[in-house]
Amino acid sequence: MCGIALIVSGVRLGCACPGPNAQHLVFSVDELKSALRRRGPDSLGAKKLFFNISGSADEQVIDSWIESEGDGDTRKPCCWNFVGEMHFIGATLQLRGVSPTLQPFVDEFRNILAYNGEIFGGIPVERDSNDAEILLQYLGGCCSCNSHELSGFCTISQKEQSSVPEVLSRIKGPWAIIYWQESSKTLWFGRDAFGRRSLLVHWSTVQDSRFLLSSVSPTSSVEQIPGSSKASVSGRAELVLTALKESVMRRTSLHTFFQGVTYGGRKEQLVPVAVLFSGGLDSMILAALLEQCLDPQYEVDLLNVSFDGPSAPDRISAKMGIEELRRIAPSRRWRLVEIDADLSSVTMEMKHVMSLIYPANTYMDLNIGTALWLAANGNGWVYEDSRDENEESLQRHKYKSPARIVLVGSGADEQCAGYGRHKTKFRNGGWVGLHEEMRLDMLRIWKRNLGRDDRCISDNGREARFPFLDEDVIKILLDIPLWEIADLEQPSGRGDKKILREVAKLLGLSEASILPKRAIQFGSRIARESNRKNFGSNRAANQASAGSIPFRTQ
Repeated sequence: MCGIALIVSGVRLGCACPGPNAQHLVFSVDELKSALRRRGPDSLGAKKLFFNISGSADEQVIDSWIESEGDGDTRKPCCWNFVGEMHFIGATLQLRGVSPTLQPFVDEFRNILAYNGEIFGGIPVERDSNDAEILLQYLGGCCSCNSHELSGFCTISQKEQSSVPEVLSRIKGPWAIIYWQESSKTLWFGRDAFGRRSLLVHWSTVQDSRFLLSSVSPTSSVEQIPGSSKASVSGRAELVLTALKESVMRRTSLHTFFQGVTYGGRKEQLVPVAVLFSGGLDSMILAALLEQCLDPQYEVDLLNVSFDGPSAPDRISAKMGIEELRRIAPSRRWRLVEIDADLSSVTMEMKHVMSLIYPANTYMDLNIGTALWLAANGNGWVYEDSRDENEESLQRHKYKSPARIVLVGSGADEQCAGYGRHKTKFRNGGWVGLHEEMRLDMLRIWKRNLGRDDRCISDNGREARFPFLDEDVIKILLDIPLWEIADLEQPSGRGDKKILREVAKLLGLSEASILPKRAIQFGSRIARESNRKNFGSNRAANQASAGSIPFRTQ
């Protein structure tokens, strides 16, 4: 996982300006680097690409020159009239390869790549290789003409070279990319169809000619780059279970975990993967699958956040959940990390979260973002098992999870009819109405959820991975009739996400298979505390439709 950015100045880009509502961008490069470094604490690098125009007005030639920050070489070609520059920045949380790497990458053809993503398939990557370096090799062989189709080979080249979009379309896994193709003087940027990795844009305006791409927002002057996807809606729970297990396997044990990081001069016992854990259906399935995919030597951290101590619904279900996990996998060391928060004591943190969730700006987004940010921080309390049967002998002490990968259940509700409004749509519009609502959920998941969630989790130097949004899992679920996915005539906890409840039973999770859906803002009780603070009571907040109201900045 990485943080990537590009600042363009003095260069006119061939893209449309969003219009008069664009805001003036005020930020410093140091501020941007600091924000990116929180996502990628292992290394931070930068490259500057300078442009010079020579020749006559009729036959202009664009030359470029690359400067690396910190390499001691600041000599620029003499007699050049620099007309613009591109400043590429990359911060890395290294999860692949055996040697440290530094972004952005530059190849022998002077192409520049800043990449934030994982390649789980589509492009072959050896276990000990860095996927960004492999991707740059493939991109370096792409056609440089401007007649690209979204798929297939270049129609002009005699060598049947692939186009940049065709190479990117092969990738199975989450990604966001900023790529300079030197031969065509073309800047490519974008992200996967579901928007699983954040990429924000500040378009050039009359008042501010700079163009910014970034994983995070230095200010509120950005918008999200739209993702897109197509969905059309035959199979059983065993197929879904197999696809989900393969998805978790790809995200946890496809490659050797990067071993080059030390803490305080010494290696720590490796806890490579944590689960964002409520004890609900989705997180229980992920934890049970992780048990089957992860080497037995590794411990698993289950990160649980509560704004009401032991009384929050998610804390209660998490404690029940870890007991069920211990029953089905007694040899695995499960660690429930209890992250206790008080809304009155996290004022400064919430201001920081406001900058992370932007352009989202509602109380619901702030509540979800704050809960996710605190949970992903992994700083809480654990009860150490003394290996005897007496619970009173367990010692509670402070603990911060060292896991660099966090499994998140995003996408399960959207694909398996887990929201309460799905039942309303089914009641009013039948299967057609439900299908249309779920299709819209997947079309807008990049905007409603994934960009926000990625920024809040990655700000803690951890990478969010979404097994339910694996391309193969999505395809399997789309091939199953909707009435096998859910039966919304049944009560909550039975008919909603019916197929995932069957998957849970196959995994031995009989108790988890009947748990009702609870969103993190309600299960952690942050919504209740926020409503009391900002509206006086839950009732007043509900009457005011508080979830959709923009929050007030102080």
